[in-house]
Amino acid sequence: MFSKAEMQQMKREFWIEFAERYPRKWLLYDTKIKDFAFKFDADNKKAQVILEVSHRDPAKRRAYFEKLQSLRTILRENYLPDAAFESDHVHETGKTVSRILVQLDGAGISNRASWPQIFDFFHDKMSAFELFFYEFEDYIKDI
Repeated sequence: MFSKAEMQQMKREFWIEFAERYPRKWLLYDTKIKDFAFKFDADNKKAQVILEVSHRDPAKRRAYFEKLQSLRTILRENYLPDAAFESDHVHETGKTVSRILVQLDGAGISNRASWPQIFDFFHDKMSAFELFFYEFEDYIKDI
């Protein structure tokens, strides 16, 4: 088991190595839509690439998510076949968000041997998410 300080250092090294392996600017928060962002997430059991709609106004959050749901078939057939849709995901903080995610199980930050697999997963899935977003950006923004 790792101490808190060791785990923080490992996470820091993980993200630095990922950035060195794939040195590019990701879309992430630069979607030009308020509270609409792409995220990388990894812990000791899984890695995820997430498109999260976290608008404080539940009606706007639902409206954006409904737009995304209307594109579900296209997203799964052409970009991310394993995409999971969650209309009301509650974070540990209690905040409710809507999100689409893809997940890699059995690979985690604490296992350095799985890092290359996670990095490739992040690159491939986020690239697909970005292509999808750029293709349908105008449609998604128009609520």
